[in-house]
Order: sequence, then C-alpha cells, then structure tokens
Amino acid sequence: MVGAGPIGLAIAWRCAARGLRVVVHDPAPGSGASQVAAGMLAPVAEAYFGERELTGLLAESAARWPGFAAELAEVSGADIGYRTEGTLVVGLTADDLAEARRLWAYQQGLGLPVTPLRPSQLRDREPALALRVRGGALAATDHQVDPRRLVPALRVAAERAGAVLVPEPVRRLSEVAAGVTVVAAGCGAAALTGLPVRPVKGQVLRLHAPGGGTPGFRHVIRGYADGEHVYLVPRDSGEVVVGATVEERSDLDVSAGAVLRLLRAAVDVVPELAEYDLVEAIAGLRPGTPDNAPILGPLPGRPDVLAATGHHRHGIVLTPVTADLITDLVTGGGPDPLLAPFRPDRFDTDTGSGGGGGPAGSGAVARADADVPARPAGDIDARPRSEQATEDDSWN
Repeated sequence: MVGAGPIGLAIAWRCAARGLRVVVHDPAPGSGASQVAAGMLAPVAEAYFGERELTGLLAESAARWPGFAAELAEVSGADIGYRTEGTLVVGLTADDLAEARRLWAYQQGLGLPVTPLRPSQLRDREPALALRVRGGALAATDHQVDPRRLVPALRVAAERAGAVLVPEPVRRLSEVAAGVTVVAAGCGAAALTGLPVRPVKGQVLRLHAPGGGTPGFRHVIRGYADGEHVYLVPRDSGEVVVGATVEERSDLDVSAGAVLRLLRAAVDVVPELAEYDLVEAIAGLRPGTPDNAPILGPLPGRPDVLAATGHHRHGIVLTPVTADLITDLVTGGGPDPLLAPFRPDRFDTDTGSGGGGGPAGSGAVARADADVPARPAGDIDARPRSEQATEDDSWN
C-alpha cells in the first residue's frame, strides 16, 4: 500500500487480517493530514446541501465506528480517544441561527437525528457556552476520535496482523510489481494516477486547559459566530482542537489572520477559552475532488489499480467503510453498491498512464506479487506518502 495514514493503515490491517501479505511503504508514517485532523465523526453536522450520496456514505461509516473502535482497541491495546457525548451546533446571533436552521431543516429532511435546543437547554448541557448564544441543536450520533492516537493504533494492528512497513516513497505506479494496487495516497494520488485530487489547505489550533486541567465542556461544539464557522473538540488530555480554515492553497504556512479569526470565533462561543494556553498552530492539506466526494474503486481501463483517495474533510469518519469496501475489492469480492457514486470513472480524466513522476503524497498501494493471482491478492504493498508528509487522506 502507498501511504501509512489512517486510510492506508486501515486497509493494510484489514487485508493482512484476511491472510494477504502486506507491505506498507511510507517514509514518515502518520505524519500527514491526520496530524492536523480534529477527528470529528460527524455524518449529521457534515451533511451539506447537494451531497446526499456522500451523506449516506458518512452515515454508513459512522455506524461502523463503534465496532471498529472496539476491535481496534482490543487488537492494539491502545486508547484511541473515541468519545460519544455527541455534538452541539450553536448560533451566536440571529443571522447565525437562521443559517444553521436552514441546514438543520435539510438534514432532518434526510432523516438525520438533529434535535433543536433552546439557549437554556444548551447551557444545561454546556454551562461554558456564551450567554450570547441564540439557540442550537444536538447531533447525538456525531462522535469523535483522536487521530494522533488512531494512527499509531492502526499501525500496531496492521503489524500484528502481519503487515510490514517500509520507509520508502512511491514515485510511479510502475515501481510497484503488483497484481493489484490500491492507491490511497491523499493529495499524492494526482501524480500517481492522474485523478483530479487537489490540496485544500486548513489551519488548526490546539489549546490546553490551564493548570493541566480538563476542558470545561464535554461535547464537540460547532459554532456559527458572527458569520464565522468554528469547531471546538475537547480531549480527555486537556487539549481543545480549534478549526479550521478552508483555503484553495497548497502551502503549509500559518497566518496571523487565520489564528485571529479562529480564536475570536472560539472565544465568542466559549469565553473561557481566552484563558487556555495556545500550544500549537498548524496547517495541513486535505485531498479535495471536484465534487468533494472520495474516489473509490478501479481506475478506468486499469482494473488492477484501485483508488482510495480524495476524502477531503472526511478521511477519519470514512476510514472504516473505506477499509472494508477496498479490502473486499482486493480480495475478489464484487463491488458493493455503496461504491457506485464514488467510482473514479465519474471524472473525465486520463488515468491510464500510471501517474506522473512526482512522489505519492500519502496513501497506500496494495500490491499482489506477480506470481500471486490478482484476485485474491497475495501481497499488499502499502506504500505511504512521500517526503511531503502532509497529505494523507484524513481531515475532520
């Protein structure tokens, strides 16, 4: 597999657990976008207009997360920070609340569990919320996990199942002698496959409760604050993740303006955050696609090459379902109907050349050795991202 981010490692784990020989190539496992991701498992709050099919995939994967988390914790022996308090979505002003309500109406129309709450009900749940908050809603099934714990746990699980990690980048698919190749290379998939995957920059802050304490709130909070959108993710460790900008850029610079906007919105929603320590400001690159949906399945004209990339904001929540769907394809199962809207051939692009000369940014290539039948594959060569260790397929 090319890439040892969460997507690549989860596929490697699942494939190795089914008896395949798995080699994962990545010069810096776990150092990509998952280092920046907040880890929100939010099929409800992340359900947006015009993304009905993607919302269905998000909901399916979120439903798999409890079992996935329990199995991973058992196999790896690690605490991955999986929490189920739910998510509060709040509006600070009348205009903010009106914007949020339009989205809630759409989400409820899809049958998603969104429960509107009055300001007093919100503060009963989270007294730390600002008195200015005009209203909100509870998405009880939107949970969270800590990506910085998740990736090491996936690595342990994959290695215990028999996968081998090799610290090497993949620059061209022709380097991989494979019967079946799975490319889960995040932004690096564009160079490898010609798929329309682009970097979408996001800047994120990490705060810490003063005095080594824990945050003064338990729920993930997604705020509409004077026109700014912000999310606040509390950790048991005392950390609070504050994010995130969405920028059509490919640099990794942290700007003063972004820090200012995020902090202002965060403190407007939860005033006590003004007293927290600012411990990190970091930027990462989401792998975006033209329709904001992932690319899953065989490349056009290349049935031996499977893509698992382009997850944009949703790499963490989509990890379980992506791993299951791609592993089924690698091991000879028929395509699941869930894959139909996300096939690579929905784009009019030339992917038959095996990619350009640039290294894979982050991802996984599942390889079957040439002397092993392609279905099932006998060897998965998961080669992770290149020296640009900022581009795995995970963000929220």
